[in-house]
Amino acid sequence: MAEKYIMIHDIMSEHRDRMLNLKKYYPFFVLCENTFSQYKEGKFVDLDMGYITMATLRFFINENNFHESEITYEQYEAFLTEILRREFSLCVGEDEEKELILYIFDKIKNDGRAFTFSYFDPEEKKKKVARVKLIDSRIVDGVVLYHVTTDGIEFYLDTKEIKDESNISVQQLLLEKMIQSENFAGGIEVVRRINNEVGRLALQKKEALDLLSYDVFAGAKASEVYMATVAKWFDEESKLFEKNRALIDKAYKKANVAGQESLMNGQSVMLREIHKLDTELKKTIIRHGELIKETIELQNIADEMIARAKLRKLRPVFQFRDALKKTMDVNAPQNMGYLVAPLFMPKLSKTFGATCIDRMLESRLEKDSDHEKIEKKKVDSDYVFEDEIEETRIKENFSMLFGELLEQIWKHNQTTLAELVAIYEIKFGKEIYKNGDLYSFLVHLAQKNQYDLKNMQDKQDTFLEGMVMDGLSVEKRDRFGKMKFEITFSSEQVLQFGKETDGSFTITDMAFSQL
Repeated sequence: MAEKYIMIHDIMSEHRDRMLNLKKYYPFFVLCENTFSQYKEGKFVDLDMGYITMATLRFFINENNFHESEITYEQYEAFLTEILRREFSLCVGEDEEKELILYIFDKIKNDGRAFTFSYFDPEEKKKKVARVKLIDSRIVDGVVLYHVTTDGIEFYLDTKEIKDESNISVQQLLLEKMIQSENFAGGIEVVRRINNEVGRLALQKKEALDLLSYDVFAGAKASEVYMATVAKWFDEESKLFEKNRALIDKAYKKANVAGQESLMNGQSVMLREIHKLDTELKKTIIRHGELIKETIELQNIADEMIARAKLRKLRPVFQFRDALKKTMDVNAPQNMGYLVAPLFMPKLSKTFGATCIDRMLESRLEKDSDHEKIEKKKVDSDYVFEDEIEETRIKENFSMLFGELLEQIWKHNQTTLAELVAIYEIKFGKEIYKNGDLYSFLVHLAQKNQYDLKNMQDKQDTFLEGMVMDGLSVEKRDRFGKMKFEITFSSEQVLQFGKETDGSFTITDMAFSQL
């Protein structure tokens, strides 16, 4: 029963996010399906629209972001003319070629309209429409300028990252697009992806350092690759960080001015998102600084270890690894006998020397009159007794279980014990059924028919109330501080949890309703 509830909950709650994630792929397949089959009776059906679309997106990303310039139609026409002639050996008249390129460009930008992607929202029980554009435009001084959208950049990056050393730079450029379009929530996700890339570089540095510890020369090569990767984007990164920080400051000022003119709730949400994005970006800048510092340390360590390795090479010592490598190079396994032969030499007998007997006889024993020294042990003031450990564990578990119950009542105004236990399984795993604190919590919870959080803050009548009020966070106290709910018991219906092989448990059903 609980597993079925979990499955249905996952399907409904995750469907919208999955559809919105799929929408950025939708234009690509629409463009590939019938673009050339209906144009001039299929004369150009051999052209690959998928390749043309990807080449167009890469061209726009390169010009918009790396060169920071928007594209005119004439520039795109020159680019696509070269593509068609080089890749597809297109050989038609100039007028027909220009007409074909205009047709392709109109298809990619969908005649200036957004591609519409319909899907069903199971939570709201209705169909919704998601809109996505790959190319957008604006008019500046009477000239139409085109640029790639954030959906276009994300689609291109999802199909294949550009380069390892350019990945963070491209994410930075995507962040710039997000800030300019005031999509601050999406910008936060981009910053987190940048942090993942920084974390990946830090892991690469650790792997190079570990390799240095047992293979200096292989570690030196890995360090050189790591240094080259970091150096390729570091100079560019600092400029992009400053640029994005300036954009955030500008958006912050704009939102503050708008907030003074209007006290709408949406404006305060925007301010919170901008502040959160600014905080995440500051963390990223700090992590970049730490990464550069660690890179310098890695270079120093690598230089020192390489110098030591060169010195050891000059010493007259025998290296088993070198001998094995030489044996493998000359393909002479019989030479291994020279290495193991000394290990099979006859075992030498050992004797007990007479001088040791003399030392044993001459050794002096401790005097019998010496008394045993009794040292007073200091009592550790920080010692924690076992019952205190148990009480801390029960308080933490009761607080988490009670907090999740308040969360469900707050969201849905009511819930049942079956739904609550299913939520517990989602949050804490199936091991929750083997945790005795769950059943102890339910027994204590059933002592009262009603709970008033406002009164519980001043006075706790039961053991459970005292535990949960001590364990609830300040945030949850503020949020649920005025909640009041009642419990209805159903003795006719008995719930069973856990498998019979592991030992199942039966509990009388309860319903929780907010008053």
